[in-house]
Amino acid sequence: MTTFDPDPPRTDAPQKAESRALWALARRVHFLAGLAVAPFLAVLALTGLLYAFTPQINDVLYGDKLYVDAPGGPARPLTEQVGAALAAHPEGKLTSVIVPADPDRTTQVVLDKPGLAKGDDHFSTESLTVYVDPYTGKVDGELITVNNRPPAQVWLRKLHSSLHLGEVGRLYAEFAASWLPFLVLGGLVLWVGKRRRLRTLLVPAGNGSARARTRSRHGVLGLWLTLGLLGLSATGLTWSNHAGAKFDTAIAALDAKSPSLSAPNVIARGEPVGLDRVLSVARAQGMEGQLTITAPASAAKAVKVAETSEGLPVRKTTIAVDPYTAEVTARQGWQDFPLPAKLTTLGVQAHSGTLFGFANQLALALVAVGALALLVLGYRMWWQRRPTSGGLTPAPEPVWRQLPAPALVTVVVVAAALGWAMPVFGVTLVAFVAIDSAYRLGKG
Repeated sequence: MTTFDPDPPRTDAPQKAESRALWALARRVHFLAGLAVAPFLAVLALTGLLYAFTPQINDVLYGDKLYVDAPGGPARPLTEQVGAALAAHPEGKLTSVIVPADPDRTTQVVLDKPGLAKGDDHFSTESLTVYVDPYTGKVDGELITVNNRPPAQVWLRKLHSSLHLGEVGRLYAEFAASWLPFLVLGGLVLWVGKRRRLRTLLVPAGNGSARARTRSRHGVLGLWLTLGLLGLSATGLTWSNHAGAKFDTAIAALDAKSPSLSAPNVIARGEPVGLDRVLSVARAQGMEGQLTITAPASAAKAVKVAETSEGLPVRKTTIAVDPYTAEVTARQGWQDFPLPAKLTTLGVQAHSGTLFGFANQLALALVAVGALALLVLGYRMWWQRRPTSGGLTPAPEPVWRQLPAPALVTVVVVAAALGWAMPVFGVTLVAFVAIDSAYRLGKG
């Protein structure tokens, strides 16, 4: 079988010269950016690995509250369960009730009460969640939660997203996620662009020098992880401060946001029908899995019931129920979500490990561990290439002047567009170029 020279093609043809210059540019960016971004990626991978297994962590830490002691028999009326929670906290105000999908889970009665933190959104607003045994009507415990997340999950989420450093800390995650696609795609160009045989592309070499074996393992592992790393980067950026804001603006301009059910006001007609009647109406409407019943904000508002189970099949039906007549006044389902909203929802669940259960968590774990191995191999390859006379491995030479004018203009325009869409990438790219240029001038 024919083999190929691993170095870039050596020819004076203009198109070959342009390809060679772009290859060299990818090599320089991959080398320098990799050294700078790798520590942040390592932290992101480690914290993400922990967060992916929060369901199991929650079960270990809060199993006495999340699960009933002896499931079985008819459940107590929902009104009675809510009454038990309010009796334990008479100062509280009912905001919602989460009816479990599984028979061994407790009912979650979510209360608002004085002294809890009020944030700008549901990811920063605290609630008191009271866990009630649906078979006995007894309170099994309570926790301060945020968006129905127990304390450990809230702590791990903040660790992953901001290292508990607030808005400044969120820049670390956005910095790493913004640069990750360029590291991945640059590495892909370097590895595949050398035109190796299929086996050497997909299977690491078992012979050759130590440096060659490290390079092979790094390249093969990077190739296998490409889709997973790009997917995590894209979905993670939708939650970021700056790139996420750009994404939200684009989605709003396309009128493709996840819909929010709008229900007409109701007329008070005596006593409300009660939560149990509302729940039976929702079940009669075909709603399955975990249901969240949201209490009306006033006597003129409807009760809303939503399917809130995560994973496949996707269940996203929400209905509005007149609390005085039990009539369904509005309804929306998964089919009402625009395609971008559907893709965003699926991407968010896949990123958090809840789309297809434990297999999703395992896939995230493999990508995270693989990414950590990739970073270690990259640093090892850098170390193995250090000069025999001592010192560190020098960076590849700048190649801007080698790029033909059309290619240079294209690179600048694309970089500017991406910098606008991902501001943290744009600012750090400008800083990177300025520092690199200053270093080269000082050295020259």
